[in-house]
Amino acid sequence: MSLSNAQVLEKPAPRVARVPRPRNPVEATAAPAPDAGPAPDAPASARRLPHPPGRRAHLWLAALVAGAVLAGIPAVTGEKPVISATASDYGLGESTEVSFAGGLEDADARRGISEAEAQARLNELAASRAARQPKTVVPTQGTLTTCFCRRWGTMHYGLDLAAPLGTPIVAAADGVVVRAGRASGYGNAVYIQDADGNVHIYGHMRYFSVSEGDLVTAGDQIAKVGNEGQSTGPHLHYEIHRGGMDGRPIDPAKWLAERGASI
Repeated sequence: MSLSNAQVLEKPAPRVARVPRPRNPVEATAAPAPDAGPAPDAPASARRLPHPPGRRAHLWLAALVAGAVLAGIPAVTGEKPVISATASDYGLGESTEVSFAGGLEDADARRGISEAEAQARLNELAASRAARQPKTVVPTQGTLTTCFCRRWGTMHYGLDLAAPLGTPIVAAADGVVVRAGRASGYGNAVYIQDADGNVHIYGHMRYFSVSEGDLVTAGDQIAKVGNEGQSTGPHLHYEIHRGGMDGRPIDPAKWLAERGASI
């Protein structure tokens, strides 16, 4: 069945799709009004995307690479970052600097003494220690049997101290041994000159342990009690000659007592 011309003319014309006109570049970059938002029906493709770095892309890349290298240096070298902080950074007030030697750098906080002052104090300590040491002692631990006096019609110029054989004999004072060995009447004898020039004589010992030139101090053992020479029993004969070997004999008991060593 064919259609009439009238019917053909009345056939509706086909719809032509409308292509949106591209916007002006100025309009595309223009910022929207502050209170205007995207149209509710605007397609997703019409929304603006962030601009790429553009011409400064190589600068951003270089900065990122440099930052990564600097951050990795401590891990490679093993060095720890140096953190500088003071007590005031933590609300603790001013800090006190302490040197590696342990001394405070603040001179007002603690004052030390000089080497000269330290040496002077050490000398004082040595002097006080020396002062506590005996300067004069009794030459042996025995019993006084004969004094510095007349005996049997003659003068006895010394002290006789009786003691068992082998009892130690010590130097009564500091000095130097001027003679040690056989002596007439004494059997064996030791002669020691002190700092004042006096000569101390120790006789009748069997054994002695010093020789000429030896330096001795008060209390040093020099011999042992014996019974040699003109002796009636084991004892020590002790004499002091003032000013030298040929000096005038003086009372040893009195000399010792004047120096704090009483028999």
